[in-house]
Amino acid sequence: MNTADGPDFASSTLPRHLVRGAVGIGSLIGAFALLPLYGPLTLALAPVGLVALRGCPMCWAIGLAQTLSRGRLQRECTEDGSCALRPAAR
Repeated sequence: MNTADGPDFASSTLPRHLVRGAVGIGSLIGAFALLPLYGPLTLALAPVGLVALRGCPMCWAIGLAQTLSRGRLQRECTEDGSCALRPAAR
């Protein structure tokens, strides 16, 4: 369970996240790289890429970091408002 206050962009597994990235980035590149060959029809790939990346490439990159650190780091906040990341207890 995620107890952080911010949004969660992570996937349940690393391979799933990497596949989403490959589909998303590949679709975005294909949408514009194939434009001279197939015309405006290829722009239909852009929404596919954005959905796979959950809105933006930076969101995907943040999710990659969250997916990699899931279960390894834990955020601990004290009563005075300061927070720190610590290794999670195994």
